[in-house]
Amino acid sequence: MASQPLQGLRWNFGSLTMAWRAFDGTLRPCVQQRLHAALGGLLLGTALCASVQAQTTTPAAIAQPEGASKIVQNPGWHFQKQAVAAANPLATEAGYAMLAAGGSAVDAAIAVQMVLSLVEPQSSGIGGGAFLVHFDGKNVQAYDGRETAPAQAGPDLFLTTDGKPMAMKQAIVGGRAVGVPGALRMLALAHTTHGKLPWAFLFAPAIGLARDGFAVSPRLAALLAAETALQKDPVAAAYFYDIQGRPWQAGHLLRNPELAAVLQRVATEGPDALMTGEVAQAMVKAVRQHPSNPGLLQLSDLAAYRPVLRQPLCANYAIAPKTYRLCGMPPPSSGMLTVASILKTLDFTPAASLPLTKGQPGADWLHLYSEAARLAFADRAAYVADPAFTPAPAGDWLNLVQPAYLQARAAAIAPQGPVMPQVQAGRPGAPQEPLSWAPMAEQIEHGTSHISVLDRWGHALAMTTTIEDAFGARLMVNRGGGLAGGFLLNNQLTDFSFSPEGADGKPVANRVQAGKRPRSSMAPTLVFDADSGALQLSGGSPGGAFIIHFTAKALYGVLRWGLSPQAAIDLPNFASMEGTTFLEKGRFAPATAAVLQARGHQVLEIALTSGLQVLARTPRGWAGGADGRREGVVLGD
Repeated sequence: MASQPLQGLRWNFGSLTMAWRAFDGTLRPCVQQRLHAALGGLLLGTALCASVQAQTTTPAAIAQPEGASKIVQNPGWHFQKQAVAAANPLATEAGYAMLAAGGSAVDAAIAVQMVLSLVEPQSSGIGGGAFLVHFDGKNVQAYDGRETAPAQAGPDLFLTTDGKPMAMKQAIVGGRAVGVPGALRMLALAHTTHGKLPWAFLFAPAIGLARDGFAVSPRLAALLAAETALQKDPVAAAYFYDIQGRPWQAGHLLRNPELAAVLQRVATEGPDALMTGEVAQAMVKAVRQHPSNPGLLQLSDLAAYRPVLRQPLCANYAIAPKTYRLCGMPPPSSGMLTVASILKTLDFTPAASLPLTKGQPGADWLHLYSEAARLAFADRAAYVADPAFTPAPAGDWLNLVQPAYLQARAAAIAPQGPVMPQVQAGRPGAPQEPLSWAPMAEQIEHGTSHISVLDRWGHALAMTTTIEDAFGARLMVNRGGGLAGGFLLNNQLTDFSFSPEGADGKPVANRVQAGKRPRSSMAPTLVFDADSGALQLSGGSPGGAFIIHFTAKALYGVLRWGLSPQAAIDLPNFASMEGTTFLEKGRFAPATAAVLQARGHQVLEIALTSGLQVLARTPRGWAGGADGRREGVVLGD
């Protein structure tokens, strides 16, 4: 039996069954009371995330989607047949309950997402979108639940009256940036094929917690304390703050009866209960009637939304004597392409011969990584957008990660410096015509939550889910029937380029267009043994554009450096954006930054708040890791 530090959190399955039988609208506290009693002490009595610092003003690429957290040393977890890794103990417990009740990986992910909508509202929820990569034992599928731009949206959505791009914060808060939410319909589509438990059963944990209350976690409390725009929405202000306008403290029992009622309708009627009828009307009203920044969402946009089942992108990654196969989302996600590009470009440098230095990446390796990332991000800026609107370079997205192409790109990297003076997009697939697109300027990208699940049948998934910025558009949807609370809407459209064209007049591939899905950095990843086809790893992270770097670090740590999932997650974070090399503050020796600076790198040390979740095969079974920078845990057996 695997070690279970959180064994006391297990659901009372007799109580869960009673809750299911009472699902006619009178779900009793029997489930919630046990869970709250177990978790209340955990969240209040330990330092899962003891402090979160308010963001400081930083350049665009530096800004973090959520505040930084104290790093806590998680123990790592081991199991034999099934496990759930998620960003909040209550959500992990709900997912594990579904696995223990005979549910599939998809069943567990749905239960996790519904609880995250309640307990981690700053990161994801039913008002947002998600990408899910699923393995059924034979085939890999990519489920696209990314938000879409409303039918009335156009390339000038984020331009001011004088034709200049809006300030990011001006664009985020209000209705303007709200995209059509897709997570729920995507999960329903995945459940039709891969679910084993009844759809409604999966909602019982979240409904019970919403109705009867959950203890506000330290992280949520601290993010509320640092938040400045949420109080301007009257529904959100009444829910998240007391009558004096003070945010709820950690441990406060917070009830959300409005969300409980909405989830109960979705449980019994399906996703149409969200996307049509009175809930949809409340969403449209909140968006279009925002007093200072109204948006364009219509009822017809919600009714017409459809998730997309896509062919996953898979690329081989050789680490002698093994060859791995990395599988993830295709565009509109840039995550898989950019992660694979970085890792495979490093193979054409001396990076593979460089071990960790005193338990962390050394300056020589970080130099090579930063240069490889600059090349990958230049291609990302030029090419990646919604494939329904933008064709792949030379007809195939995998042209961006072909070995011959990356080898030619890597030739520009000087192993000992200096840094490349300028980086531009390459010409993958050797197209004959001129490049059609202008590169997209760097913009802030925002936050998410990641879920990894393995079930008893060996089926697995990696799902990254988001409402974009912390607390999304700061709009809480409530039907107006007298129940407190509701759910937050995304600000996903700010992932589009604010400028629709470049200085040369060429269009930006990722510009706003009606019905289009904005480019994403989310990188849910499954890894396989390329020879046997056996699943090796499920992982991913939140973190805006830094998701790509966090995920690349975890994959490199496990696959190349041979670390456990927890040890790979615990490595200091690093990144490269806009020609700047970022190092996680306080985690690297001063000499590391000095060497990088001597080679021409602009180095900034900042908090890099990843939220990695990783499950990986080991010779003795499976191991799981959860990021101590947030509140994640792993449960399995």
